[in-house]
Amino acid sequence: MITIDYGVRFINIEGKIMKSRYFLYSFVFIIVTAFLMPGCAWLRGYGKVRLSTEYGDDMTIQKLQENWNDYNISYAGMSPSNPAGIMFDRKNDGRELVGDRWSRVEEKETVSEITSWIETYTQFHPRLHVILAPNNKLYGYIFYPWGYDYVVTKVINDKTLYVYDLESPVYLNDPSDEWWE
Repeated sequence: MITIDYGVRFINIEGKIMKSRYFLYSFVFIIVTAFLMPGCAWLRGYGKVRLSTEYGDDMTIQKLQENWNDYNISYAGMSPSNPAGIMFDRKNDGRELVGDRWSRVEEKETVSEITSWIETYTQFHPRLHVILAPNNKLYGYIFYPWGYDYVVTKVINDKTLYVYDLESPVYLNDPSDEWWE
């Protein structure tokens, strides 16, 4: 049996038209792409984290430190001298930020110490971010040395967002890791 290639279709000598695998693979690829293009848009129940400047907020880390009594403050990390980030949950707004590995901060000096340590991670560009619900309501602020894609928040109910633990930049690319490879 001899076949002649005419692009998308293969025609054999007997005149029968056979569909090529190219058409099948193209169809499967288009279907898979159609489902993947929207990304996670259909997933609901996750909050958003944006740079405070993108949100249009004029809040700064200095203003948060000055008005620290207006916030429930928590930090992620091993200790105040080794923080991964600090979170400011506005008091008396009816909304709450919670997380399992976040430790409460009760003193202004500790807030200053934590933010000072985070500011030393200059190679990771520490910035202030806003924490938003899926409907863009402001829940609070987070100051940490990464881009906003490293913070994951999940809706617990209409008044509570769960903030997952942060990874400390101190332990990334540690030269001692290369010794064990």
